[in-house]
Amino acid sequence: MRHPTPITNQPMFTGIIENVGIISALDPEKENLNIRVRCQFTHELKIDQSLAHNGVCLTVVSIKDQEYTVTAIAETLRRTNLGNLHIGDTVNLERCLKAGDRLDGHIVQGHVDQTAVCKNIKDEHGSLLFHFEYNPSPGNITVEKGSVCVNGVSLTVVDSGDHFFSVAIIPYTLKHTNFQSLKPGDIVNVEFDILGKYAAKLLHRYQGVPLPAPGKEA
Repeated sequence: MRHPTPITNQPMFTGIIENVGIISALDPEKENLNIRVRCQFTHELKIDQSLAHNGVCLTVVSIKDQEYTVTAIAETLRRTNLGNLHIGDTVNLERCLKAGDRLDGHIVQGHVDQTAVCKNIKDEHGSLLFHFEYNPSPGNITVEKGSVCVNGVSLTVVDSGDHFFSVAIIPYTLKHTNFQSLKPGDIVNVEFDILGKYAAKLLHRYQGVPLPAPGKEA
Protein backbone atom coordinates (compact mmCIF):
# COMPACT_ATOMS: atom_id res chain seq x y z
CA MET A 1 0.00 0.00 0.00
CA ARG A 2 1.38 3.36 -1.00
CA HIS A 3 1.36 6.12 1.56
CA PRO A 4 0.04 9.47 0.39
CA THR A 5 2.64 12.11 -0.35
CA PRO A 6 2.79 14.50 2.62
CA ILE A 7 1.73 18.06 2.02
CA THR A 8 4.40 20.52 3.09
CA ASN A 9 3.86 24.21 3.62
CA GLN A 10 6.45 26.89 3.10
CA PRO A 11 7.81 28.15 6.43
CA MET A 12 7.16 31.77 7.30
CA PHE A 13 9.17 34.08 9.52
CA THR A 14 8.65 37.50 11.09
CA GLY A 15 12.14 38.99 11.23
CA ILE A 16 12.26 38.92 15.04
CA ILE A 17 15.62 37.38 15.96
CA GLU A 18 15.54 34.77 18.73
CA ASN A 19 19.25 34.22 19.22
CA VAL A 20 22.63 34.90 17.67
CA GLY A 21 24.35 31.66 16.72
CA ILE A 22 28.09 31.10 16.47
CA ILE A 23 29.63 29.25 13.52
CA SER A 24 31.63 26.32 14.91
CA ALA A 25 32.50 24.45 11.70
CA LEU A 26 32.27 24.84 7.92
CA ASP A 27 32.50 21.60 5.95
CA PRO A 28 32.38 21.77 2.12
CA GLU A 29 30.63 18.83 0.46
CA LYS A 30 31.01 19.00 -3.32
CA GLU A 31 29.42 22.38 -4.17
CA ASN A 32 27.43 22.55 -0.95
CA LEU A 33 28.49 23.77 2.49
CA ASN A 34 27.56 22.10 5.76
CA ILE A 35 27.36 24.78 8.42
CA ARG A 36 27.59 23.81 12.09
CA VAL A 37 26.06 26.32 14.50
CA ARG A 38 26.02 26.63 18.28
CA CYS A 39 23.06 28.42 19.87
CA GLN A 40 21.05 28.59 23.08
CA PHE A 41 18.00 26.69 21.81
CA THR A 42 19.75 23.77 20.07
CA HIS A 43 18.21 21.36 22.61
CA GLU A 44 14.73 22.42 21.41
CA LEU A 45 15.40 21.71 17.72
CA LYS A 46 14.33 18.72 15.65
CA ILE A 47 15.68 17.20 12.45
CA ASP A 48 13.97 18.70 9.35
CA GLN A 49 13.07 21.88 11.23
CA SER A 50 13.39 25.16 9.33
CA LEU A 51 15.45 28.05 10.67
CA ALA A 52 16.39 31.38 9.15
CA HIS A 53 20.14 32.09 9.22
CA ASN A 54 20.84 35.75 8.40
CA GLY A 55 17.44 35.60 6.72
CA VAL A 56 18.09 32.41 4.74
CA CYS A 57 15.73 29.51 5.41
CA LEU A 58 17.75 26.31 5.96
CA THR A 59 16.83 22.84 7.22
CA VAL A 60 18.37 21.18 10.26
CA VAL A 61 20.05 17.95 9.11
CA SER A 62 21.80 16.85 12.31
CA ILE A 63 21.97 17.73 16.00
CA LYS A 64 24.70 16.91 18.52
CA ASP A 65 24.96 18.35 22.02
CA GLN A 66 24.72 22.15 21.74
CA GLU A 67 25.39 22.24 18.00
CA TYR A 68 23.33 21.55 14.90
CA THR A 69 24.09 21.40 11.20
CA VAL A 70 22.38 22.88 8.15
CA THR A 71 23.36 22.62 4.49
CA ALA A 72 23.56 25.53 2.06
CA ILE A 73 23.53 24.61 -1.63
CA ALA A 74 25.75 26.28 -4.21
CA GLU A 75 23.01 28.64 -5.42
CA THR A 76 22.40 29.86 -1.87
CA LEU A 77 26.12 30.46 -1.34
CA ARG A 78 26.29 32.54 -4.51
CA ARG A 79 23.19 34.61 -3.76
CA THR A 80 23.72 35.33 -0.05
CA ASN A 81 26.45 36.20 2.43
CA LEU A 82 26.58 32.65 3.82
CA GLY A 83 29.44 31.88 1.46
CA ASN A 84 31.51 34.53 3.26
CA LEU A 85 31.18 32.93 6.70
CA HIS A 86 34.19 32.03 8.84
CA ILE A 87 34.45 29.97 12.00
CA GLY A 88 33.57 32.21 14.96
CA ASP A 89 31.26 34.46 12.93
CA THR A 90 27.76 35.10 14.19
CA VAL A 91 24.44 34.59 12.40
CA ASN A 92 20.98 35.87 13.28
CA LEU A 93 18.61 32.98 14.00
CA GLU A 94 14.84 32.70 13.89
CA ARG A 95 12.65 29.61 13.99
CA CYS A 96 9.63 29.57 11.70
CA LEU A 97 6.38 31.12 12.86
CA LYS A 98 3.85 28.93 14.68
CA ALA A 99 0.16 29.20 13.80
CA GLY A 100 -1.45 31.57 16.26
CA ASP A 101 1.76 33.44 17.13
CA ARG A 102 1.87 37.22 17.07
CA LEU A 103 3.32 38.72 13.90
CA ASP A 104 5.56 41.24 15.66
CA GLY A 105 7.74 42.01 12.63
CA HIS A 106 6.44 41.58 9.09
CA ILE A 107 5.90 38.67 6.70
CA VAL A 108 9.30 37.19 5.84
CA GLN A 109 9.70 34.13 3.60
CA GLY A 110 13.34 33.31 4.24
CA HIS A 111 14.15 33.79 0.55
CA VAL A 112 16.91 36.35 0.11
CA ASP A 113 16.36 38.48 -2.99
CA GLN A 114 19.90 39.82 -3.20
CA THR A 115 22.76 41.17 -1.12
CA ALA A 116 23.62 44.76 -0.25
CA VAL A 117 26.76 46.49 1.01
CA CYS A 118 26.92 48.50 4.22
CA LYS A 119 28.31 51.86 3.10
CA ASN A 120 28.04 53.97 6.22
CA ILE A 121 27.06 53.85 9.91
CA LYS A 122 26.01 57.10 11.55
CA ASP A 123 25.50 57.76 15.23
CA GLU A 124 22.08 59.34 15.71
CA HIS A 125 22.46 59.95 19.48
CA GLY A 126 20.42 57.02 20.72
CA SER A 127 20.33 54.87 17.60
CA LEU A 128 22.60 53.98 14.71
CA LEU A 129 21.67 54.74 11.10
CA PHE A 130 22.92 52.03 8.70
CA HIS A 131 23.12 52.98 5.01
CA PHE A 132 23.06 50.16 2.44
CA GLU A 133 23.55 50.16 -1.32
CA TYR A 134 22.48 47.39 -3.73
CA ASN A 135 22.36 46.58 -7.44
CA PRO A 136 19.04 47.96 -8.76
CA SER A 137 19.02 45.86 -11.94
CA PRO A 138 16.87 43.01 -10.48
CA GLY A 139 14.11 45.61 -9.96
CA ASN A 140 13.75 45.35 -6.19
CA ILE A 141 12.66 48.49 -4.36
CA THR A 142 12.10 49.91 -0.91
CA VAL A 143 9.77 52.69 0.22
CA GLU A 144 10.15 55.07 3.14
CA LYS A 145 8.40 53.74 6.28
CA GLY A 146 8.01 50.37 4.55
CA SER A 147 9.45 47.07 5.72
CA VAL A 148 12.68 45.39 4.72
CA CYS A 149 14.51 42.35 6.09
CA VAL A 150 18.27 42.74 6.55
CA ASN A 151 20.27 39.71 7.71
CA GLY A 152 16.96 38.27 8.88
CA VAL A 153 15.98 41.34 10.94
CA SER A 154 12.63 43.05 10.26
CA LEU A 155 13.32 46.77 9.96
CA THR A 156 11.58 49.98 8.91
CA VAL A 157 13.08 51.92 6.01
CA VAL A 158 14.15 55.46 6.96
CA ASP A 159 15.46 56.74 3.60
CA SER A 160 14.93 55.10 0.23
CA GLY A 161 16.36 55.52 -3.26
CA ASP A 162 16.67 53.58 -6.50
CA HIS A 163 19.76 51.72 -5.29
CA PHE A 164 20.00 52.43 -1.56
CA PHE A 165 18.11 52.50 1.71
CA SER A 166 18.85 53.21 5.36
CA VAL A 167 17.50 51.75 8.59
CA ALA A 168 17.76 52.88 12.21
CA ILE A 169 18.92 50.33 14.79
CA ILE A 170 17.98 50.87 18.43
CA PRO A 171 20.35 49.72 21.22
CA TYR A 172 18.27 46.60 22.02
CA THR A 173 18.40 45.36 18.41
CA LEU A 174 22.10 46.16 18.22
CA LYS A 175 22.78 44.10 21.35
CA HIS A 176 20.71 41.07 20.30
CA THR A 177 21.71 40.71 16.62
CA ASN A 178 24.92 40.60 14.63
CA PHE A 179 24.41 44.26 13.68
CA GLN A 180 26.77 44.92 16.59
CA SER A 181 29.66 43.52 14.53
CA LEU A 182 28.59 45.02 11.19
CA LYS A 183 30.98 47.53 9.66
CA PRO A 184 31.24 49.51 6.38
CA GLY A 185 32.09 47.21 3.49
CA ASP A 186 30.29 44.19 4.95
CA ILE A 187 27.74 42.33 2.81
CA VAL A 188 24.23 41.70 4.14
CA ASN A 189 21.29 39.62 2.95
CA VAL A 190 18.18 41.53 1.91
CA GLU A 191 14.64 40.26 1.46
CA PHE A 192 12.35 42.94 0.09
CA ASP A 193 8.73 43.22 1.20
CA ILE A 194 6.66 40.43 -0.36
CA LEU A 195 3.57 42.66 -0.46
CA GLY A 196 5.48 45.20 -2.53
CA LYS A 197 6.59 42.49 -4.95
CA TYR A 198 3.01 41.29 -5.41
CA ALA A 199 1.84 44.89 -5.96
CA ALA A 200 4.44 45.38 -8.68
CA LYS A 201 3.28 42.23 -10.46
CA LEU A 202 -0.37 43.27 -10.27
CA LEU A 203 0.44 46.71 -11.69
CA HIS A 204 2.24 45.03 -14.56
CA ARG A 205 -0.69 42.70 -15.23
CA TYR A 206 -3.53 45.21 -15.11
CA GLN A 207 -1.92 48.55 -15.94
CA GLY A 208 0.97 47.59 -18.16
CA VAL A 209 3.64 48.89 -15.78
CA PRO A 210 6.96 47.24 -16.73
CA LEU A 211 7.73 44.30 -14.47
CA PRO A 212 11.12 44.28 -12.71
CA ALA A 213 13.71 42.04 -14.29
CA PRO A 214 13.44 38.48 -12.96
CA GLY A 215 15.85 37.54 -10.20
CA LYS A 216 16.54 34.31 -8.35
CA GLU A 217 15.97 33.80 -4.67
CA ALA A 218 17.97 31.82 -2.14
